[in-house]
Amino acid sequence: MDPAHGVAAFPKSLKASLVVAAVLLFALLMVNQPLQTASAPQGIVSYQLAGTADQAHAIFRSWGSEGVAWAKVSLWLDFLFIPAYMLALIHLTRHFTRDRPGIRERVGARWVRALFATAGLSDGAENILLLNNFNPPTDEMSLSATLCALIKFTALTLGIAGLVIIRASRRHPLAHH
Repeated sequence: MDPAHGVAAFPKSLKASLVVAAVLLFALLMVNQPLQTASAPQGIVSYQLAGTADQAHAIFRSWGSEGVAWAKVSLWLDFLFIPAYMLALIHLTRHFTRDRPGIRERVGARWVRALFATAGLSDGAENILLLNNFNPPTDEMSLSATLCALIKFTALTLGIAGLVIIRASRRHPLAHH
């Protein structure tokens, strides 16, 4: 991106989706603050990665009833964040490939978009599993949610790496309108 144009070079739809995703991410980070305890040092992420019912129970005990309520708020809020971040990342992928007519770039962009869609679907499944794992937690639900979380984090990491590669391999600068 040409520093002289900065964020102004982004299409309005991309800017809007990035702002919405950033606002929801900020809200999730705020809700996560009271969830950070000795048993859950990463807050809700610790619960996402609790692969057993015993780990989930330990996290619930450290949170208390108020923390469990905040965890449910976080999971419901995440249902809004999922389409927001998916849309923002797909818009960003489209923006980075606007001037890339090559078949390799188009195929790469399709894979990146598929990874972001996989992350979103896995995130939604994970939230459903976690919401159903509160009373009482089971090993099956905990492990299933952990696997969904790992798929989500892997897909997001690979998708973002793909975006970096697409951006770094650009041969021609974006035309500014």
